Parts: sequence; structure tokens; C-alpha cells
Amino acid sequence: MQDASILVLEDERAIAEMIEIILRKEGFLNITLCDTVQEAKRKIETKVFDFYLLDIMLPDGSGLDMANMIREQSEAPIFFLTAKGSDADKLRGFMNGADDYITKPFNPLELVARVKVQLTRYMKKKKAPSSHLFSCSRFTFDIDAAEVTVNGTKEIISGRLFYLLKYLCENAGQVLSKEQIYERVWGDCLFDDNTVMVHIRKLREKIEKNPGKPTCIITVRGIGYKLVGDVHS
Repeated sequence: MQDASILVLEDERAIAEMIEIILRKEGFLNITLCDTVQEAKRKIETKVFDFYLLDIMLPDGSGLDMANMIREQSEAPIFFLTAKGSDADKLRGFMNGADDYITKPFNPLELVARVKVQLTRYMKKKKAPSSHLFSCSRFTFDIDAAEVTVNGTKEIISGRLFYLLKYLCENAGQVLSKEQIYERVWGDCLFDDNTVMVHIRKLREKIEKNPGKPTCIITVRGIGYKLVGDVHS
């Protein structure tokens, strides 16, 4: 469990550093601190986390929106750690995907205990034999291990590429518009065509024999993309 990766989104530096210290004392060494929503989004694009600890009131957005985006892409535990302590606030937090809700000021020992409970459950589930496996003629994608195997070679796939391939596999054979892909994978309705194209290209470089002439992820001109082949789970 100590190898779990934890993201802490907290704009009060003193609180963030205290959380890092108490978690490190318990053996958790893979901790990423962020103080803005945008910084957290950038981190999530390049790394898969096992636990999220979020403040709600942040300088450039809301932790609620962040949690909603995370929950659409991951089953990892999400905790809110916030000064907003009304029943309505707590209900809103759980409705946005939180597994627990802790109000400030908080007891550090209680926080650690709750983190351990949720992480233990999640890591056991994560390390259990995989039942989320997609296969086709070109590659095998193990969702639980975040691992893609191409011609016998295994490679960890993380960040947005993980969620992009997962979404394509779950909708194999269907034409997906760039707008659909962006909203589902990035959790944002402000469509960015170039972002989708760049990530599709990176994914093709990982799974296609010839990325310049793709046979798995094909372009449907004027619409978007489609994952073709006999994909089964």
C-alpha cells in the first residue's frame, strides 16, 4: 500500500505540507502536491493516481468539478478536505463522487486512519486478478494494470492516453466524434481539436505497426475516430 500514488490539491501551503509530512511518516512516499486546479489537471494527464485528497475552494476553480472529472475516469478514492462543513456541502461533495468528506480543522491521526482504510480496499481491488481486459489482433489492454501489450512487449500507459484507449475500447466499432472524446476523456465541454489529435497520434505510436497508416485507430473524415478490429473483454 505504501507504493500508492497520492495527489493532494490544496492551496494553503502550510496545510499541504503538513499533510505530506504525516503521510510520509506513515510510509507513503509517492505524494504530489498541487495548489491549483490547472496544475492538478496537468499532473493527471501524465500520471495515474491511486488516491485524491482535494480542497473545494481553490483560486482557479472548484474541487467539486475536479472530483467529478476524476470520477468519470477513475475508481480511485477521493477525499474532500475543506472548510465548507454544512450538510448541503457534504451532500454536494458525495454527489460529485467523493468517498469521504473531512472538514477543517481536522485531526491528522483521523485523516491518516481514513486514508489507510480507503487505500487498503482500493489497492487490494487494483491488484486482484484482472477482469477488465480488452484484446484485439494488434494489442491487449489490461485496464486494472494500466498496461498495454503489443506483439508480446508490455508497456505502462498512463494519464490521458490511458483514459483515451479505455474509452475507445469500451466503444470499439463505434464512430466517436472528437467532441465526444474530448468531453469524456478531458471532462471539459470547451472542445480543443488539437488536443485530441495530438493524443490520438501518441496512442497510435504505441499500438500501431505503422502509425502513419493506422489499422486499429482509424480516422473517420469529418467526424472523428473509430477503433476497429475484433475487440473483446
